[in-house]
Amino acid sequence: MAASSSSTLFLSPSITRPQLSPTQISFQGLRPLTRSAAPSTKLSITAPTTKRSSGVVRAELSPSLVISLSTGLSLFLGRFVFFNFQRENVAKQGLPEQNGVTHFEAGDTRAKEYVSLLKSNDPVGFNIVDVLAWGSIGHIVAYYILATSSNGYDPKFFD
Repeated sequence: MAASSSSTLFLSPSITRPQLSPTQISFQGLRPLTRSAAPSTKLSITAPTTKRSSGVVRAELSPSLVISLSTGLSLFLGRFVFFNFQRENVAKQGLPEQNGVTHFEAGDTRAKEYVSLLKSNDPVGFNIVDVLAWGSIGHIVAYYILATSSNGYDPKFFD
């Protein structure tokens, strides 16, 4: 008797809900909306409403396409347009010096350039540092384009 009385203590009371068929349930977002049991047979015919537009055609920008094109264009410009200009300016600046002597010549062995990082099989020497730098510039430009196009910013360049 004690076993049967203890088992009834752990049973949860059952809640009965009316069973709805799939035709009686529709979903609006994540909330189910129940329809009435008897579907209405009354039909109403209304004239289609036309939406007036202001004459401005806007297209959604695909973020992946904008980022890819902007990064690709930036890498292209860095490799084929600005590469010689950038290398000439770095060569003009030279190595950092203290008291007329470079850091490496002054005895700082850690100031030696890590050459294997700057090696590449590219004919002009476009290396991983250049790819990362120009790729990040391309990403910055892409996010600027996406941010200004999504907040309604519309510069009137050709008016």
